[in-house]
Amino acid sequence: MAGRTGAQSVFDAFAGTTRVGQAFAKLGFRVVSNDPAVSSRTFGHCYLKNRRPRKYIEELVGHLNSLSPTDGWFTERYGGSPSDPKCPKRPWQVHNTRKLDAIRPEIDRLGLDETGRSVLLTSLILALDAVDSTIGHQAAYLKNWSARSYRTMELRVPELIDNDGEHEVLCEDVFEALPKVRADLAYFDPPYGSNNEKMPPSRVRYAAYYHIWTTVVLNDSPEIFGKANRRIDTRDHCSASVFEDFRRTPSGEFIAVDAIRRLIDEVGSRYVLLSYSSGGRATAEQLNAILGNAGKMIATAEFDYRRNVMSVMRWTNAWVRESDAPNREFLFLLEK
Repeated sequence: MAGRTGAQSVFDAFAGTTRVGQAFAKLGFRVVSNDPAVSSRTFGHCYLKNRRPRKYIEELVGHLNSLSPTDGWFTERYGGSPSDPKCPKRPWQVHNTRKLDAIRPEIDRLGLDETGRSVLLTSLILALDAVDSTIGHQAAYLKNWSARSYRTMELRVPELIDNDGEHEVLCEDVFEALPKVRADLAYFDPPYGSNNEKMPPSRVRYAAYYHIWTTVVLNDSPEIFGKANRRIDTRDHCSASVFEDFRRTPSGEFIAVDAIRRLIDEVGSRYVLLSYSSGGRATAEQLNAILGNAGKMIATAEFDYRRNVMSVMRWTNAWVRESDAPNREFLFLLEK
């Protein structure tokens, strides 16, 4: 869809793991990656800013893998043992957290710049993710150890992008970033929060779901709380995103819906590519009105993630009538 716009630069405003930004970079776009999560900034520097040869990174990764395990902050809080029946649920077995405790401070001791450090931190996060015992996020851990948690983690060189694009990496609230960014196309995939108004907002925030990655990046030994040993700065009243807000404005509109309107109105890009789920706060009618008032709809696409393919692309508003079904994902290409 982006190819039909003639755009040469893309603003990935909610970059997350940066997979979308990486895809755009591989296609030759100049990418501006933004996300308030420090782990996203790390991924952005790793995949979009690195220019070091692979051989150099392989030597560093090999050095980190050779370190002797040690007990430390991470092992005490996130390491567990299958042989201990009284051990609380933890995301990793101790043989892997002990490697983490050895590797993490060594990355800082190497004295690399932010991009080099980010490549090694990304390698460490990917290695930890491959041997965890979670249900896909870090707000809760499995009762019984997963099969992969018994493996010994091994750092590897990430799948780096071979490009020389002048990419940018930001780590800001999206509304603070908007005035600074100059890009032909803006890609918006905002967090959706939950439709369950009784659920505490932090339970569905990225900051809570992947809080350990924040600690791995910062290595700040934060104050923690709860059974999952979450960072204190992921409590319900902290790090809130307006896009995940389940409350309404005085006029009765969801705050999250109003934020989408503001997002599209304030972005300086000529083209907007919006990803949205039927599980979000905005109804089809509300979203259609926002898009219609903002500019000209060029195309709409629906994705079927069960088949992992784009099922249909439309030039009409037929999607509005079909959006009531659960878990429908849409892409909207808009020219302002």
